[in-house]
Amino acid sequence: MIQLFHTVSRACSRITTENYSTSFASAIRLLHKDLRGAIYDIYGLVRFADEIVDTFHQYDKAALLAEFKHETFTAIERGISLNPILHSFQLTVHKYHISRQLVTAFFTSMEQDLTNNVYNRQGYEEYIYGSAEVVGLMCLQVFCEGNAVLFNQLKPYAQSLGAAFQKVNFLRDIKADYQQLNRTYFPGCDFNAFSATDKQAIEADIQHNFDEAYKGILKLPMKARFGVYVAYKYYLSLFRKIKRLHPQHIMEQRVRIPAYGKAFILAKAGVRSQLKLL
Repeated sequence: MIQLFHTVSRACSRITTENYSTSFASAIRLLHKDLRGAIYDIYGLVRFADEIVDTFHQYDKAALLAEFKHETFTAIERGISLNPILHSFQLTVHKYHISRQLVTAFFTSMEQDLTNNVYNRQGYEEYIYGSAEVVGLMCLQVFCEGNAVLFNQLKPYAQSLGAAFQKVNFLRDIKADYQQLNRTYFPGCDFNAFSATDKQAIEADIQHNFDEAYKGILKLPMKARFGVYVAYKYYLSLFRKIKRLHPQHIMEQRVRIPAYGKAFILAKAGVRSQLKLL
């Protein structure tokens, strides 16, 4: 039965999410059960593409990414793939009418990681859109379950949340990106002399993204609101921890939220939900 293949494929996307990101996996589990599988499917695709450009240094990354991109669109057109990650993704694309333009924009940003080491302002904004904002929009299409009016209303907020998450990742991973991958995402920054002024300017931009995103979270359907809010709080907590660090310390360590910290965030979010403050 084809349903068994669907189930196995979607299990692969779920396992991928759980192994690569415990924070996202735990937030996804807080979504309504109707939505969880689709978000795992989206994360599976995003994670595999990211692995190609960030990890597979001993292989021809350009060839692998080109093949993965081609196979993604072939899976969407055929409605099936023997790659379980791509098969589960195409199921979600068709069920929630995810725009092919979003998928194309995502791969464009992944391709930039193969050649771009330094970004100007325009390139940075284009990269953020393709690597993060469109992922937020894919998830929003799932959350809205076909309600086009609601999707268009919440679109800018979903982009802000995706941008905030990505920029926090950039700040957290400066050491690895700069020293290991030779990448400088933030325009105009010299990480050989990363100053408090540089850091504060980046943080102000991220705070604006978080502030805008929160407005949209409050308007999300109930099936999605709590899970998205917890993911937002995870990243906001990480961001606040980074803000307290001296610029040089960011270049020396990777900031994390410990398990007990995540548990506290979840408990506090649960109280807010019970009191109908979300």
